[in-house]
Amino acid sequence: MPAFRPSHRPALSPVALAVALASLPAASAWAQAEPAAAADKASQQLETVTITGIRASLASALNKKREESGIVDVVRAEDIGKFPDTNLAESLQRVPGVVIDRDAGEGRQITVRGLGGDFTRTRINGIEGLATTGGTDSSGGNNRSRTMDFNVFASELFQQITVRKSQSADVDEGSLGATVDLLTSRPFDLKKGFTALASVKGSYNDLSGKTTPRAAFLVSNTFADKKLGVLLSGAYSKRNIFEEGFSTVRWDNGVSSGGWCVPQGATVATGTTLPTGSTATTCGPAAQGASRLPNTAANVAAYNDASGAANFHPRLPRYGRLTHEQERIGLTASIQARLTDRTLATLDLLYSKLDATRQEDFLETISFSRTLSQGGKPQTSVVETQYDSNGALLYGKYNNVDVRAESRFDKLSTVFKQPTLTLEHEFTDTLKFTGLIGRADSKFKNPIQTTTTLDAPNVSGYAIDFRNSDRSPAITYPFDVTQAGGALGFVGVPQNGTATSITNGTSSEIRIRPNGTNNRNDVVQLNLAWEVADGLTLKGGSSYKKYGFESYESRRSTENMYAPPAGTTAASLSKLLTGFGKQSDVPSGTPTSWVIPDLNAIAGLYDIYCNCLKSGPAGGPGDFTLTSVTNGNARGNNRAVTEVDRGWYFQADFSTRLGGIPVRGNFGTRYVKTEITATGYVATGGGTQVTVKNNYDDMLPAANVTFELSRDLLLRASAAQVMTRPTLAALNPGGTVNTTGNLSITNGNPFLKPFRAKTLDTGVEWYFQKNAMVGLGLFYKDIDSYIQQSVSTVRFKDTGLPLSLLPSNFTGDEQFALTSSFNTPGGKLKGFELSYQQPFTFLPAWGKNFGVVANYTYVTSKIAYFTSAANNTPISADLVNMSPRSWNGSLYYDDGAFSARVSLAKRSRYLQRVPGQNNNDVEGKNGTKNVDFSMSYKFNDRFDVTLEGINLTNQANDQYISSQRNSVVVNNVTGREYLVGARYKF
Repeated sequence: MPAFRPSHRPALSPVALAVALASLPAASAWAQAEPAAAADKASQQLETVTITGIRASLASALNKKREESGIVDVVRAEDIGKFPDTNLAESLQRVPGVVIDRDAGEGRQITVRGLGGDFTRTRINGIEGLATTGGTDSSGGNNRSRTMDFNVFASELFQQITVRKSQSADVDEGSLGATVDLLTSRPFDLKKGFTALASVKGSYNDLSGKTTPRAAFLVSNTFADKKLGVLLSGAYSKRNIFEEGFSTVRWDNGVSSGGWCVPQGATVATGTTLPTGSTATTCGPAAQGASRLPNTAANVAAYNDASGAANFHPRLPRYGRLTHEQERIGLTASIQARLTDRTLATLDLLYSKLDATRQEDFLETISFSRTLSQGGKPQTSVVETQYDSNGALLYGKYNNVDVRAESRFDKLSTVFKQPTLTLEHEFTDTLKFTGLIGRADSKFKNPIQTTTTLDAPNVSGYAIDFRNSDRSPAITYPFDVTQAGGALGFVGVPQNGTATSITNGTSSEIRIRPNGTNNRNDVVQLNLAWEVADGLTLKGGSSYKKYGFESYESRRSTENMYAPPAGTTAASLSKLLTGFGKQSDVPSGTPTSWVIPDLNAIAGLYDIYCNCLKSGPAGGPGDFTLTSVTNGNARGNNRAVTEVDRGWYFQADFSTRLGGIPVRGNFGTRYVKTEITATGYVATGGGTQVTVKNNYDDMLPAANVTFELSRDLLLRASAAQVMTRPTLAALNPGGTVNTTGNLSITNGNPFLKPFRAKTLDTGVEWYFQKNAMVGLGLFYKDIDSYIQQSVSTVRFKDTGLPLSLLPSNFTGDEQFALTSSFNTPGGKLKGFELSYQQPFTFLPAWGKNFGVVANYTYVTSKIAYFTSAANNTPISADLVNMSPRSWNGSLYYDDGAFSARVSLAKRSRYLQRVPGQNNNDVEGKNGTKNVDFSMSYKFNDRFDVTLEGINLTNQANDQYISSQRNSVVVNNVTGREYLVGARYKF
């Protein structure tokens, strides 16, 4: 029986795929098959090829890129179970056009060609998957989006990453940016029948001073004359790091929150005078003890400077330490059975569990962001102040500020499970069927998210000084912050059975906010490929996907702490944080130790996790009952979305000659129908469930063509209509409905259409020597449907909300001011990529073992952002998450025994929010520069040792607010990490 031509699919290991590609002519009919297809015949040739080391993995990945018809980049393992980086996201940033965002010093999410994670789909062994976890608030917190968190998975579990930047009809829809394919190992992909290996590493972080383990293994064998194969692999790792630095949450201007405390009897610069009683000696109620400053020229001038609308101050200035402890375990299993000479069945299993705890300890000032009723800014007197010409605070000294030591503890867990069954059958030599069914299930739980505080109200003489550093100010506290029970203590609500708060003040707090997110994808794919003639293959198929998303959260009705029992001391409920600021450039005089609440002691004293009413009325200070949809502060995070997607595609793969020039490519179209069901809760009747249905469809044509202008010169072009489904938060039908006074609604919009765009990609690649290439890629995306929040006027009956939410005298024809998400015109995105890869084989002696891989990407975009609720006047700004410039480069050495690599990754400043909050135009993140290195020595074919260094520049997470001021929001470092390990093949 003639051999059926092997498929070209990402599910092959680097070894198998390299051999398969090398054995095919450039015009192979199967050059663009779906990633789930098999290459069982290619495995018969594996005895002649060995993929090991930096040089070989780069060469194999380049061969894959060269043979593709679309715009594709590949990262491959240097050996079985040996991925180039300790984190998948870190490896992805080596791909041109891909940049990453880090959380706790570890790569978490990616942006491709200026489009963030919501616009990028990830498939694992052919099945779309979405794994999410929780991060710090400054990095997005609980991931309730469509963005993949790559840090859920150990890199040792994977053999290949493929980034598909152009679309083809046989690749399912959902991406404006790219489709990322992750591939685990399979037994038929390996060279030997029996293969086994194990590796161990120790990781040291120079900021925390902690050493943690990392280990991996793989065992594989084939039986029954290679008709049955079984593979099992696993990886385990722990991390224990500190994240330290300064943060502000946001910046606000002087007139917000009711303004500052006015000096006695003063007339303010605007010409207005204090109301009756302005000669009082206190700001706010006398019981608060917040004394006014006397009416002097200096005091009035300081007040007026601080009250300017163009002058901004930090809302919550604080130094802090975050302690991250993480444990990750991953397992893969693969069983392959060649049922007949024409039939192959593959079962792939993937399991990953990421458990973590995070302790956040801050010494902060809370008055600058709060109103009078919260004991905030109207009680705070400005003693001295200086502002920069751009409006940024340089120096301030204040009386009557509330100082707080805040401690938050999170317990986090993500469990990801994915079984995938693939069946491949050749009906004839020219007709092939591929079927795939699987489920990707991710469950994130944050069962403990508890914050406790120590407080020092109405402190006078507090000072903050940015004059020597706009990222790390000097802060002066006029009391000993290392002593509990002095100024810092527990300010509790009296246990009188009725009080729930302190009038015009803030008590110490116990916040309890358990939450979680579930994501599930059930997928079925059926595909047929018919080789009509040499150079022409017709393909078609259908797919079904049911995606389910669920978010939940609970909170206490009131988060105040009630007064500790008599005889309880602050010292017994607190402890001391020490050694802060070793790598944070903390100015002299700023505390490096301070007292913090002891959560275990507080939990034991109050029994805070009882989920019960301890004393007082419901909602009172002793109420530890957790509520969800009936709690206005938690209600918005209780929501769900179900999407059912049915798709069909047709595609023709071709290879021919035009004027003597070899040409290959594909063209086709995909039709998909999406049906959504969105559930949320509206703030009426203690939380009313609302479920809204919607549907839309898309016809998505796509074409890819590659011209072989010469043997080593390729010209590529791709065009497609693409779509990404709306962000999950925007689909939430829940919110608030106001039926008194000004009629208004604030909610999401389940009737949103997807993001849609037309894309065009071109590129030229010159393979000027063996395993070397220089390339230029141009890309253009016309985003003609974007999603933003704005205000419109609509009849209630047109919102999709049930009429039962209205009073009985309403008809549904009433006009409401609706604040929601809407489809808006987007804008243009365009850019280019430069790529260069070359082994220096032309150099003499040992110089020939060097090589380089480098790329540069430039992206520009102008998106219309609607910033005015009154007139919806748009402004033009960069796309969120888009770095206009990014660079990646690696210099390596590999002589077969010793190998080493130094890598640099840079990305320029980028926006994270437009418009910004609190009267600021934008929020964003300043540019980053990360340097890593790795080296290994192979003693023989079985044993090698490794040394790696990560984040050698100790790059800060530097977030900002305001394009004019670049005011610091977060400036934290996580230290450098060093790994030493050994690896053995059995």
